[in-house]
Amino acid sequence: MDTITFEDFKKVEVRIGKITKCEKAENADKLLKLQVDFGDFKRQIISAIAGWYDPSDLEGKKLPFIVNLEPRNFRGHESQGMLMAMDTEEKPIFLIPAEDVPEGTLVV
Repeated sequence: MDTITFEDFKKVEVRIGKITKCEKAENADKLLKLQVDFGDFKRQIISAIAGWYDPSDLEGKKLPFIVNLEPRNFRGHESQGMLMAMDTEEKPIFLIPAEDVPEGTLVV
């Protein structure tokens, strides 16, 4: 396992976002296009979870996202962050807050 410095780790900003809209990304079987509300701002985030999750299952969920990644294009769709999930052999499992928190809450 590679290690990073604590200074590098402090640069990663993780916030709770509420998925307000989710749909399959055009021309990409594995990608879902998420519209995510972080309270003070909104982002489009692309995630390769279409093989495991139906878009209707995700709308309304509050999940953690890395919000300060440089934007990236996936098959013509810009992603402005990254959904965090646990990587299991069966499927990605979401990290769900134990209590309801406002959109934009910082994960520390």
